[in-house]
Amino acid sequence: MTATVPGEVARYEKPETHAASPAASARTGGVSISVEGLSKTFLHGGREIHVLRDINLVLRAGEIATVVGASGVGKSTLLHILGTLDTPSRGALLFDGENVTKKNPKQLAEFRNVEIGFVFQFHHLLPEFTALENAMMPCLIGRMPPRQAREQAESMLVRVGLAERLTHRPGELSGGEQQRVALARALVMRPRLLLADEPSGNLDTRTGDDIHQLFFDINREMGMTILLVTHNALLAARAPRQLSMRDGRLEEGLPA
Repeated sequence: MTATVPGEVARYEKPETHAASPAASARTGGVSISVEGLSKTFLHGGREIHVLRDINLVLRAGEIATVVGASGVGKSTLLHILGTLDTPSRGALLFDGENVTKKNPKQLAEFRNVEIGFVFQFHHLLPEFTALENAMMPCLIGRMPPRQAREQAESMLVRVGLAERLTHRPGELSGGEQQRVALARALVMRPRLLLADEPSGNLDTRTGDDIHQLFFDINREMGMTILLVTHNALLAARAPRQLSMRDGRLEEGLPA
């Protein structure tokens, strides 16, 4: 991103309404994910720590699933590997049959920006930029024309209920509104895979429930594949498919 980008973003004017570009319209639907023999081992103090152990998983295109488990069992590590933020020690990760673990770092960065959206427990918004500017960032990093980036970011912010907050900075937003901005940012490139790690962990119950409902609504409307890591048993139970982790292994269903 060049030094001129923040200035370009700051000159926001409400865009004219017109049909979405072909590129934007094409970004719909989910991706099928296949994990084969996935393991992750770290070296600490001269000994091996096995965080993930021989995980096999298939997520169908458009499926929404939740993963629950105690702290430290490997849920976040699994999410980071699925999101190509980390690499497995062994095994393969396939997107629609393509082994993405064979991509080089530059290819992975480009792939990740287009194909995968992330929502974390902490929103990680840039405090000096407005909600609109924050939501635009993935588009600008992907060298999308600024006008199209503004249109797509505004569309997503409106979709998550922030039509009246486009020019507000994070410090002027509630915790729930900040997380909605983070969700809009994750969705702005129309990714085919959305990964969320405790997205309501810092929110009150009512606000968290609203955020959870947005994930189910987005899944229904956009058809993207969604995997949510959560400690919230009620959220996990709402998903059509539930998974649980124990000692680095992934199992079908909620813990007994």
